[in-house]
Amino acid sequence: MEKVLTIGAGSWGTALTILLASKGYECYLWEHDEENRKLLRKDRENKTFLPNHKLLDNIHVIDDFNEFSDECSVILLATPTQFIRPVLKNLKKLKPGKIIVNVAKGLEIGSLKRISEIVSEELKEKNYHYVHFAGPTHAEEVSNKVPSAIVSVCEEEEIAKKVQNMFSTSYLRVYTGTDLIGAELAGALKNCIAIAAGISDGLGYGDNTKAALMTRGIGEMMIIGKFYNADPKTFIGLTGFGDLVVTCTSKYSRNRYLGEKIGSGMSVDEVMGHMKMVSEGAYTIKALKEIIEKNNLRTPIFIELYNILYNNQSTSTITEIFMNRNLRSEF
Repeated sequence: MEKVLTIGAGSWGTALTILLASKGYECYLWEHDEENRKLLRKDRENKTFLPNHKLLDNIHVIDDFNEFSDECSVILLATPTQFIRPVLKNLKKLKPGKIIVNVAKGLEIGSLKRISEIVSEELKEKNYHYVHFAGPTHAEEVSNKVPSAIVSVCEEEEIAKKVQNMFSTSYLRVYTGTDLIGAELAGALKNCIAIAAGISDGLGYGDNTKAALMTRGIGEMMIIGKFYNADPKTFIGLTGFGDLVVTCTSKYSRNRYLGEKIGSGMSVDEVMGHMKMVSEGAYTIKALKEIIEKNNLRTPIFIELYNILYNNQSTSTITEIFMNRNLRSEF
């Protein structure tokens, strides 16, 4: 049985490691915080990010991922987007043929790059396979074996199928896909729309408003996808619309939660200071604004969201931007 190295012990990294361990894989789990590593070893449970789910005996909490990167054929990259580059810079031992499965969703601030591009830059002299693993899946529900679906996205179809077989269970259905650009963009952009949906919740608006925001939001996602030559079908699939729905509506969604608290009157810094986990959308929107303005893309929801988060604009503008625009055809 193959060995798996998980870099990042947040809720999703922990959940997927437990899933793989339950299928017999020998798993090595790395957490960046030393105190949290000690607690993981002591409690055999991630009480901070995924309570009530025990680490199986074949999960080993490790101090240095480089010690085990050689012997593991699969590396599960489960760190927030903005930390992926420094992690990869420290990934010194990487023999040819490793499969890197990334579960983060975002764009890098400054470079405006997708995660596969970051990996390509940092591991340019390494021979590896890259898979983006995404869909409408919250770690808490997958860990509770709630029936869920996800997509193994890789430009190499055989590798996508291999990862599909690795992660498939009776409660997690894994599809394959090859549109890496579309899947990465959709996963990053939907986090921003989820913040907007959360703001709507915080303002006390109803289902009608959220449905309008989500629908117009996925239209804006597709505009950006078209600019990058992504496959339009991706945005109506599991990594697009599916992930958007769950992120905009779920009680587990960090991005929706951030928006809801802002909509109810809290500041961005105040909310993020109290959050245990990262709201990727709050960082992605910074990179996204540069892309939109540099290329003159018509995406008013994204621009208004940026202004609310970082220019102290009133939260009410998140709905005003599509309610008060000139009347026109929907498409």
